[in-house]
Amino acid sequence: MTSYVLTVRCDTQRGIVAAISGFLAENGCNITDAAQFDDQGTGCFFTRITFMAETGASPETLRDGFAPVAEKFGMEWGIHDTAKRMKVLLMVSNFGHCLNDLLYRWRIGALPVEIVGVVSNHLTYQKVVVNHDLPFHHINVTKQNKPEAEARLMEVVEDSGAELIVLARYMQVLSDALCTKMSGRIINIHHSFLPSFKGANPYKQAFQRGVKLIGATAHYVTADLDEGPIIEQDIVRITHAQSASDYVSLGRDVEAQVLARAVHAHAQHRVFQNGNKTVVFPASPGAYASDRMG
Repeated sequence: MTSYVLTVRCDTQRGIVAAISGFLAENGCNITDAAQFDDQGTGCFFTRITFMAETGASPETLRDGFAPVAEKFGMEWGIHDTAKRMKVLLMVSNFGHCLNDLLYRWRIGALPVEIVGVVSNHLTYQKVVVNHDLPFHHINVTKQNKPEAEARLMEVVEDSGAELIVLARYMQVLSDALCTKMSGRIINIHHSFLPSFKGANPYKQAFQRGVKLIGATAHYVTADLDEGPIIEQDIVRITHAQSASDYVSLGRDVEAQVLARAVHAHAQHRVFQNGNKTVVFPASPGAYASDRMG
């Protein structure tokens, strides 16, 4: 039996859940997991439902059949085959902790995506990427060639079929035009000190202020630098005994974890943008399982 994920966003109104469940039952589908959220502030309804097509209904048949239901309620929706992994393009500069973590999780099956390549403005991790049998694209970026560099990046995106770009500590600001074109399809990771500690050496600034908690934030990239909708955050506790170098090391660990969780959530269609915020549903049972773990 094939497993699918149905995602729905629409204005809140009576009968949505009944219409969805009725359609699935009538088409030989059994719901295995469901989550929903009704935002009273915005008047928006969100739901994510996993189901099994017990009578062998194809995704095309299900999509064609569900279209009238979606039209009736004005839904933004999708039916996703869970066996089809999202194509992801990674981007990195000179800090490799997030890149290496994502590659490891992908290699052991803990990150359910298809990595289609890595783009970098440096050659630092070329050998690491090639050793994973992945395409490595070196795109040098300067103030003078930025439009040409981003055009080359979009060629890589289109040629690889990438559905998501992950900035795994890629230290170049993307243009407004690129952010708009790829809206909702670029995830970035950064320390959680913004806006308190902007600019260079945020961990040093935090150390100098005696901060007791440091963390990381994964968010969608928008034209407003580091202000896109937040997907995932976490922290690590600090004591007076830690040095500025400790802050950096601990910060890198939490950055890698937070970014991986954000990519996992997006790839499994658990994240819905809700204005300048997000709705992030919990993972379905078995979502983290891998035959190559343990």
